[in-house]
Amino acid sequence: MREKRDLLTIGHTALDYIIQVNEFPMPNSSTAINKMRTFHGGAAANVAVVASSLGLKSSLVSAVGGDFHGSDYQKRLENNNINILDMIVVEDDKTPTAFVLTDRNHDQIFYFYWGAAAKFKESEVPYDAIKNTRSVHLATGDPSFNLKCGRFAREEGKTISFDPGQDLHMYSSQDLFEVLKVSDILFGNHHEIERILNNLKMDVDELRRFGPSIVVETRGINGSVIYSDETIKVNALKRDPVDPTGAGDSYRAGFLKSYLEGESLLYCGKLASAVSSFVVEAEGCQTNVPNLKMVHERMNE
Repeated sequence: MREKRDLLTIGHTALDYIIQVNEFPMPNSSTAINKMRTFHGGAAANVAVVASSLGLKSSLVSAVGGDFHGSDYQKRLENNNINILDMIVVEDDKTPTAFVLTDRNHDQIFYFYWGAAAKFKESEVPYDAIKNTRSVHLATGDPSFNLKCGRFAREEGKTISFDPGQDLHMYSSQDLFEVLKVSDILFGNHHEIERILNNLKMDVDELRRFGPSIVVETRGINGSVIYSDETIKVNALKRDPVDPTGAGDSYRAGFLKSYLEGESLLYCGKLASAVSSFVVEAEGCQTNVPNLKMVHERMNE
């Protein structure tokens, strides 16, 4: 019999090439790379790893390639007590790969090779994984697969959070509307929330009336804003950033940890901010992942 889980994260598990440049090149030109390293990443896996470190029993559903078998990444997830029994393995393709370019102003450009993740849309909903969890987080991934999973999770009465991230452009207006309709929480940075509202031609209050009752908008060094029955502003817990990649995913994990334990939305935002402050202190999304004790100590500073 499966062990009950607190959080199931659905979406990308990927390898991240983190590339530092002074400035982004113009078309038909080039620029020098100052530094490049490879890390474990993918928005869904990032959330699962951080959530597990914070004490949530996590499971993960991603589409990965044949190269995932026996890899260091597989071992890392298993060692973090993350249930990966329902991973979609595409033997004849590669695990998704992200190329993340960051300039000296900490602006970023993403290039993403879907690889095995292209099979998401043909895959069956992970019914057992959804039945055996308290909550489902729909991260970056295929819109049609996320929608199918979201609908089943709603039928099962699960708490559903949604973060389309850099895959927002893949959602048609109808698919976006349908996923939001079954969601309880929407996460996005300020650019993404603005695009969603423009796409649907509505404001935050209208969005909350038909879909997610909580909208969480992250604003980088300017903190975050949580829209619910009231508007809550949360300051960022500022640190000298080494690499902003993964900060948003870690924020989501911290927020969900607190939310699932019944904490106030203000507390959820503060803990999430503290969690993300660790991740930006090192290169890679899963390099400097804190445990709950470390987070509480930083919150109390």
